[in-house]
Amino acid sequence: MTKYLLSIYQPDGPVPEPEVLGRIMADLAALNDDLRAAGAWVFTAGLHPPETATVLRARGDEMLVTDGPFTEGKEHLGGFTVIEVADLDEAMPWAQRMTRILEPLSVEVRPFAD
Repeated sequence: MTKYLLSIYQPDGPVPEPEVLGRIMADLAALNDDLRAAGAWVFTAGLHPPETATVLRARGDEMLVTDGPFTEGKEHLGGFTVIEVADLDEAMPWAQRMTRILEPLSVEVRPFAD
């Protein structure tokens, strides 16, 4: 079995209105329930906005600490789900379902390194 990271990328900006976000959260909860029932669910988490990030970079003996995201961009990592399935072919239907729920957002599927 392989663990896959399903990363959710969302645009910078305000959170969707409650009536829109409520439907999305309910659909994601149903997806997570189905992942659990299939034995594929490992972990799910949403993240605070990118301005809450702290980035550390070692430079010799010094430690550079920066508030905010690592890179400036129009999108940021908004949340993720870790699943464990046999292979990419088994991961793709879960990722496709998530992408449909989150349309027009993108979902990146990436295997964990052993």
